[in-house]
Amino acid sequence: MFAKDIGIDLGTANVLIHVKGKGIVLNEPSVVAIDKSTNRVLAVGEEARQMVGRTPGNIVAIRPLKDGVIADFDVTEAMLKHFINKLNVKGFLSKPKILICCPTNITSIEQKAIREAAEKSGGKKVYLEEEPKVAAIGAGMDIFQPSGNMVIDIGGGTTDVAILSMGDIVTSESIKVAGDLFDHDILQYIKKKHKLLIGDRTAEDIKIKIGSVFRNGRKEEMDIRGRDMVTGLPRTITITSEEVEEALSEPIALIVQATKNVLERTPPELSADIIDRGIILTGGGALLHGLDQLLIDELKVPVFVAEEPMDCVAKGTGLMLENIDKVK
Repeated sequence: MFAKDIGIDLGTANVLIHVKGKGIVLNEPSVVAIDKSTNRVLAVGEEARQMVGRTPGNIVAIRPLKDGVIADFDVTEAMLKHFINKLNVKGFLSKPKILICCPTNITSIEQKAIREAAEKSGGKKVYLEEEPKVAAIGAGMDIFQPSGNMVIDIGGGTTDVAILSMGDIVTSESIKVAGDLFDHDILQYIKKKHKLLIGDRTAEDIKIKIGSVFRNGRKEEMDIRGRDMVTGLPRTITITSEEVEEALSEPIALIVQATKNVLERTPPELSADIIDRGIILTGGGALLHGLDQLLIDELKVPVFVAEEPMDCVAKGTGLMLENIDKVK
């Protein structure tokens, strides 16, 4: 009868929705397939992701979010509407409260766009919260005490590094280096080294199945197929974990640098806490093989991967919805 409050992790790669009292009920790719001739939405989420790179000319599979912010407002709104209607969370006469997460350094205009998209898709009251803060709560950190907690949230479009204390962000940095850029760099590396063109989905498969960022971390190989740039014909090659490590060395170095920048700006008392408590990795990028090991080597601080790192932000929205009066 009454509307159920929902928390949305509006990610560049995936949208996760948490319904109060039910937990995470939806986890789908942020992709929308549209018929260009009629502007009609054909598919949303997983169904649309299957179409990426495999559609005829009049159908395009769009990812409406880029680098953690809305790149295509109408498509984002259509996507949110589709997901919210699918969940059936609206009440007979009431609309749900929506808590949405955004990267730390987005502009007020970008924040307004996210808020408007949520309102138009059926939210009564829309709250915006910063992603690393919500991720830290979802990872089980108690950020409301006067002690330092550090989180690195590596999503699809952005990596947010933040130090939290007393329920708020003390220092943070957000960089546009994350899962999408990893895929792009793998794709470019194979194009350059093997003269083979592959698609984004193949690049993502390589990253997940044999990817590693720590020297001598993984010794695996995988056969991949693509189009030969010289002959134009399909060809199969074998790629190794060492090659993936080489392909990802630049973006990973940028994440390490951003983390160092945040640590350099941290008050000394909080730095002491972080040596005790360590750093928590959240987001899909936390699953990258050997990343925790590499960060321990570079930062000389303990680093832990959160349990179910991809769900941390969505879980955090759920916990925040329960205490929404405290949050605001």
